[in-house]
Amino acid sequence: MFSFATPWAAVLLPLPLLVWKLWPRPHAATDAYMYGHRSTLLHPALGRLASTFVAARSLTHAGSHLQLATLALLWVSLVIALMQPQWLEPYTEIRTEGYDLMLAVDTSRSMEALDFTVDGKQVTRMAVIKGVLGRFVDARDGDRIGIVVFGSQAYVLSPMTLDVDAVHSLIDAIVSRMAGDGTAIGDAIGLGVKKLRERPEGSRILILVTDGENTEGSLPPQLAAKLAAHEGIRIYTIGVGTKGLVPFYENGRMTQVKMEIDEELLTEVAALTGGAYFRATDSDALDQIYQQIDAMEKTEAEARSVMIPRSLYRWPLGVALFALLLLGLFPDGIPRPWLAGRANG
Repeated sequence: MFSFATPWAAVLLPLPLLVWKLWPRPHAATDAYMYGHRSTLLHPALGRLASTFVAARSLTHAGSHLQLATLALLWVSLVIALMQPQWLEPYTEIRTEGYDLMLAVDTSRSMEALDFTVDGKQVTRMAVIKGVLGRFVDARDGDRIGIVVFGSQAYVLSPMTLDVDAVHSLIDAIVSRMAGDGTAIGDAIGLGVKKLRERPEGSRILILVTDGENTEGSLPPQLAAKLAAHEGIRIYTIGVGTKGLVPFYENGRMTQVKMEIDEELLTEVAALTGGAYFRATDSDALDQIYQQIDAMEKTEAEARSVMIPRSLYRWPLGVALFALLLLGLFPDGIPRPWLAGRANG
């Protein structure tokens, strides 16, 4: 479908005609009288001179029409380009049934603790989390998934999207300390609520994965949970790792560092929103979350059509440039002497 983005610019079309009509004209000087007395021009070959002027007048008269037409073409083309012609192509976005899931992933320093074992090898908490979330995302075909990472501050790593492969790639790229060394649980929940409340009600879910206590941030986790409950968002919290002394590799040597998980806080946050708290010591926690989420009502499928504009202003602008070139080559409708000489040579 063809349209103009700024059709109001068409009011400029009659502007040259109005200027021509309203602009004051200079008084024509007569050749009959100058300084109060009559002047007479004498020429020995008046007949030949008169014939020359007749030929020039006819040529100039024809050239003036060509010049006027070129000027009109130039102005009309510029105005049309200013009106921004565009071709609107319809695009339909289809949204299938599914949930709106926001994953809030802790990336604090404590996620480097080596208190998990996979195939007889010690691995970090972050490695376990990325594996668990990767399997979780792969099973969420048709769901819209977003990612928030948090440490000392919270950031949106991925907006809500149906592209599961892209989300999986972003999860694989998560590293510890990418958002700071602290743990801002409240800020992460608040940011997740801000993004989820834009989605339809009934399927808003926030999955919070952390291994410690709230040590940073400006928003208390309990208050953030109440905001989530007010927006109809359920929060499922997952506590990662073990309590007490855990192996930690730092500065080139293995040490034992005491760490705690605030399970009471995570349980309270989940309870305030109608969710649940799980300990992610293995993949069993993931299976329990599957069952909880699948029991909820899915949102209805919806389709939305939008018109994507494709700009066409280059075409009238090109015509205007061509008209400008003609005015340069044929001033007053007559070719320049150097152009005519080159054509004859």
